[in-house]
Amino acid sequence: MAVRVGILGATGAVGQRFIQLLEDHPTFELAALTASESSAGKTYREAAKWRVNTPIPDDVAEMTVTETTPEAVPDDVDLLFSSLPSGVAANVEPGFLEEGYVVSSNSSNDRMAPDVPLTIPEVNPGHLELIEVQRDERGWDGALVKNPNCSTITMVPTLAALDRFGLENVHVSTLQAVSGAGYSGVTSMEIIDNAIPHIGGEEDKMETESRKLLGDFDGAELHLHEMDVAASCNRIPTLDGHLENVFAETAEDVSPEEAAEAMREYPSVDLHSSPEQLIHVFEDPGRPQPRMDRERGDGMQISAGGIQTTAGGLKYNCLAHNTIRGAAGASVLNGELLVEEGYL
Repeated sequence: MAVRVGILGATGAVGQRFIQLLEDHPTFELAALTASESSAGKTYREAAKWRVNTPIPDDVAEMTVTETTPEAVPDDVDLLFSSLPSGVAANVEPGFLEEGYVVSSNSSNDRMAPDVPLTIPEVNPGHLELIEVQRDERGWDGALVKNPNCSTITMVPTLAALDRFGLENVHVSTLQAVSGAGYSGVTSMEIIDNAIPHIGGEEDKMETESRKLLGDFDGAELHLHEMDVAASCNRIPTLDGHLENVFAETAEDVSPEEAAEAMREYPSVDLHSSPEQLIHVFEDPGRPQPRMDRERGDGMQISAGGIQTTAGGLKYNCLAHNTIRGAAGASVLNGELLVEEGYL
């Protein structure tokens, strides 16, 4: 039976990715599109300036966009994907949750709330049980699940693979694509022939979200991982694909070969959008590269390479497609996990 879904903020860059990923999805049937008041009442073709590299699905193009309110969304919609700006989402998402909707959200608000699951299905599916804590504490029938920041989700699966060796300290420097800022986020005059060594709020997200994702849930409370994380985030003139340089210190000595094996063998999950192999490890020290490797696993695979030992542990590079694995694809995958675990 199809699960009827809607997209909150459907006309933006991540909303368009949602539409692309939901086309021909075996479980989800797109039934509602919401946007701002200026777009409400228009067909999606009229409301959205389409920028994705595949055509708008014909049936979606003729759907009518509604306002982003619970009253405008059909009652038979089972799941909402949220791509709203975080400031808007913080005000809008609770209204849907109070009306009983389940929301799988890419927006950054509430990611670190102690009763909100911040989930990568291949890494911490058990954290979804926080929904019961959330419902008890907030008194709503709905459920809010978040996926992490696009730079965090690139690194954390590789750290999860290395955690068996006792992660203690992690330092990361990112080389992030311009699409992570949205279509109008970085002007051409800023980024061409340039690199920008600051992305507002990004470093804090990587440093806190990583510890929550790798933390332990005891059935009542989630305990953050004890590792220390320090991040430096940089914008570079690539279109898609976040490349990251990671330095991980571990309690146990780890050889590059052991680290590579741990990453290659780290398990995926049996969900439609998850790749068969979660982490691909390159032997070529010149890979991964954004243009060459961001589309691996339909944009959902993590790539790693250049693994070497350091005085305190390891250094390596990792890469993921930031608007697929790092945004819309992550929310869709969380939606699939919600279905699998019986929350819909």
